[in-house]
Amino acid sequence: MNRDFDAISFFRRLTEINRLARREGFRFCTVSGLDGFEDALHSALDATALVCVDDTSDGAIDIENTPHKKRFHMVYLFMRHTTEENWMEARQECFEIMRELFRQFLSVIIRERTRLRLDNIVVNPQVNFHEIDRYFFTGGACAWFQLEIDRYVSLELNPEEWTETPLPPRLSRLDVNTPRPGTAP
Repeated sequence: MNRDFDAISFFRRLTEINRLARREGFRFCTVSGLDGFEDALHSALDATALVCVDDTSDGAIDIENTPHKKRFHMVYLFMRHTTEENWMEARQECFEIMRELFRQFLSVIIRERTRLRLDNIVVNPQVNFHEIDRYFFTGGACAWFQLEIDRYVSLELNPEEWTETPLPPRLSRLDVNTPRPGTAP
């Protein structure tokens, strides 16, 4: 089976079926980057808590040794808290809840990691949790974490993908020993 990790579907389902997320009123949404997350906070004035997955992802392809493509999936968490006298305590309680939700999400990711490995999809075991400072959004605690997913990819030159050879003219002795696509060595 040749599939990629679908972070949006994965975290939508986790948010919907997790008891803590349901008890605390977390709603799922997708955003486009940190700016999209800020927009979601301002537009969801009736939401008490959000799990937002970025619908874009940064990535890279490593062409050394075993080629693989790397994708970074961002997940943002948000909880409203009081802005009254004890707002610092309320904010810390929100962070405690979000830390616990993160831990519970990771308990599923550990099992999913094994399943994905069968499809040559590797979840980086280092998943960091970051709390956003108090000036980011008044009356709300915000945090984020990022999943790094590697998928092995073939970078073999396939002549059927090209109308003519994409290789430059032979320039060195290395080229003499390197056959061109569609030619015998």
